[in-house]
Amino acid sequence: MPGLLLGDEAPNFEAETTQGRIRFHDFLGDSWGILFSHPRDFTPVCTTELGRAAKLAPEFQKRNVKMIALSIDSVQDHLSWCKDINAYNGEQPREALPFPIIADAKRELAVQLGMLDPDERDKDGMPLTARVVSTWHCRRPALCCGAGHAGPHKRVMPLTARVVSTWHCRRPALCCGAGHAGPHKRVMPLTARVVFVFGPDKKLKLSILYPATTGRNFDEILRVVDSLQLTAYKKVATPVDWKPGDSVMVVPTLADEEAKQLFPKGVFTKDLPSGKKYLRYTPQPE
Repeated sequence: MPGLLLGDEAPNFEAETTQGRIRFHDFLGDSWGILFSHPRDFTPVCTTELGRAAKLAPEFQKRNVKMIALSIDSVQDHLSWCKDINAYNGEQPREALPFPIIADAKRELAVQLGMLDPDERDKDGMPLTARVVSTWHCRRPALCCGAGHAGPHKRVMPLTARVVSTWHCRRPALCCGAGHAGPHKRVMPLTARVVFVFGPDKKLKLSILYPATTGRNFDEILRVVDSLQLTAYKKVATPVDWKPGDSVMVVPTLADEEAKQLFPKGVFTKDLPSGKKYLRYTPQPE
């Protein structure tokens, strides 16, 4: 399935959002950006996540990070959902959040970015029909799709590989295995809980993928943004459980003499049984 890898440039897609139509690169400008997806509007875990994201929006703004969410429903549904999210936060139920929500009702963007969760299905069990390119009455099934059935059916484009077709099944044992005849559908996976962090160069710096059933920790996302921004400009790495203000590690590619010059507060090496001097710490640089 298509998706983004670390170092890939974000696609410059256009989309309708709760704050109007955007072109993604223009939306980011020279800022860092975080794009996070949701399986569906008016769902419990998503509501808590967006509520937390809204509360932390000032913290992301301090770090020059623009936030944008994505969900598979319409703009109007998003606006209505915003009222619930604000009410969850104990605020007035307004049709606005501190960041836009992309309307991806056809799941085209979710497919393009590789955001689908193959183990979760939407509540309606409906297939995605956005990429259907033709519909016809099949009279020579053996020469067509190979499914061996006659009657109206649809071909789909490769991007919707998890939605094959909708048809009138006359040979159920050879078809879906469900053992029933008549019209049936293959279901579309839910959008997973994806977090993408982009740098000012529009390239992907971090990707975290959660299943649809597991809520994200936005405090952790804020922590990794701090790490990404620090390590983008300083020759350091952040160790396990690092928090802003903690000591950091000198990157292995930096020679000892150069490290002493770059980090005037000192470099401290931990002695190890191997005798190798690779655990080098320094106070967090400004």
